[in-house]
Amino acid sequence: MASANHNGHPDENGKGIASFQYRLPVSSTSSPRNLEVPISIPFNESIPEFASRLISTFQLPYHVKPDLLKSLNDFIESKTLEFHDKESQEVLEKCNDGKIDIEEIIKIWEKAFKAETLQYVKKEGTSDSELFSSVYHKLVHSGSALETILQVENSYALAVAELISQRDIQLKSLSAWQTEEMCRAVEGVDIYSTEKDVNDLAASHFEDQNLVHGKWNSEVDALKESQRKDYREWLMKLLEEQETASLSHFSPLEPSKDTAPILEESFTIHLGSQLKQMHNIRILSADVFDFCANKLDESGGSEIQPQRLQTSLGLYSNDLCGLVLLSDAHIGSFAGPTKEFCDVSSKSTEFHFEDTEDQLESIRNRVREAVSWRQSFAQPLHSVDTQAKRGSGSKTLQTGDIFITRHSNLSSVHVVFHMVVDDSLRSNDLNSRHPVVLGLRNILKTACCYDVTTLTIPLLLMHEMTEEMTVAWCTRRAELIFKCVKGFMIEMTSWGGSDLKNLQFLVPKGISEEVFSSLASMLPSIFRISNPLVFKASSSASSK
Repeated sequence: MASANHNGHPDENGKGIASFQYRLPVSSTSSPRNLEVPISIPFNESIPEFASRLISTFQLPYHVKPDLLKSLNDFIESKTLEFHDKESQEVLEKCNDGKIDIEEIIKIWEKAFKAETLQYVKKEGTSDSELFSSVYHKLVHSGSALETILQVENSYALAVAELISQRDIQLKSLSAWQTEEMCRAVEGVDIYSTEKDVNDLAASHFEDQNLVHGKWNSEVDALKESQRKDYREWLMKLLEEQETASLSHFSPLEPSKDTAPILEESFTIHLGSQLKQMHNIRILSADVFDFCANKLDESGGSEIQPQRLQTSLGLYSNDLCGLVLLSDAHIGSFAGPTKEFCDVSSKSTEFHFEDTEDQLESIRNRVREAVSWRQSFAQPLHSVDTQAKRGSGSKTLQTGDIFITRHSNLSSVHVVFHMVVDDSLRSNDLNSRHPVVLGLRNILKTACCYDVTTLTIPLLLMHEMTEEMTVAWCTRRAELIFKCVKGFMIEMTSWGGSDLKNLQFLVPKGISEEVFSSLASMLPSIFRISNPLVFKASSSASSK
């Protein structure tokens, strides 16, 4: 029988730490297994989540979770009550001894009460960001202004794209010229040049590249900053004009003819044991960056992508669109999907949030703090038997970790979940306990908690087709992800927050039609598809 020891011990300050002990019989014939974990009191985390982490860290059998959860609840409740009783007693003793200034406490409470009570709080003006977001939200939901706003954004994006194109052309020309000059210098070693000359030339080329990069990047940044300022001022003026006079009417927009993926299947499903929830499930083959890149209207016309319209309307709403992008642990824009994503997002000005590279830089600065927190949690955990040490010594992000960026200038995405992956995804023996699969669960939970109601997931956990991705490999991987995501979605009902209304499974572009059809046919057998019931009236019934 499992048991918990509720004895606590003080930390260096004499309070706040309690030692939770859990006794688990491994089997009926072996000796019991002891687990001891220091817990901070008061405990401000989720107890069910903490119990799940203990089971994962110490590799406990899952069937002990109800008993472990009950023991944790009882232990934390008891120790929290003891902590507050002791704290209150100490305060009362200080009051009786005259060590606490009652008048000072009254002043603090009076100040807090006035700050938190609406009728007493000091009125402050709306911040610039709040004002801008409310103005934008109001304008894009007025039918006459939406098209005008998107046309202005399109013209701004064209200006940025033109500047970036000029930059790329000059950098390409400079690289070609430097390569030719370096080849001549290398060929002339010991004839008309020396190794020192070659090294000096390489250093000079590197410096020239940096200067050109710096010059162009400075111009791009200056243009984007100027556009941000002009855009905000223009929106404010547009709102004033709209409130005083009606805007010009524009003809209805026609859907773009070049947006449909080659392969696509859609389903409506119901999930849940008692109160069933309806979800739209879609499987499609496309490039992951098709959801990010905007198709600019270079002719200056009025045609705007339908996806862009929907993205603008949903920007300040509780129906956000998310995308899972596979990344590496370096949080950099130097190579791989993250670099390509940064290139795509940099081709237009971000008017509402920080630029992607600035967001990544902020995340890089906070990674050390997050890793330290994880290590502080993993190191105190100890048991009489063994301790799981998965990645406890890592100084960076681990496989399955997630960092998030937010955007307003992408085609059909507001939030990007960057999930750290490694080469283990190429293996054919992936299981439901793999860190990346557990990362998908964390993404779904975060999406549920923060109003992301449309989410796109790479079904095969790969963005491109590779040699090892055989038909059997793809089938096995898709079956695993389908079943795990279904379980996560059923679990969503206990998380609270918004429902995931639309879920898109993305397979790499270039997959064969046969393999795609095979993967699509698996979905109805794993998920419960919503089919209409057809009743036929009998002749006797109709005669009545």
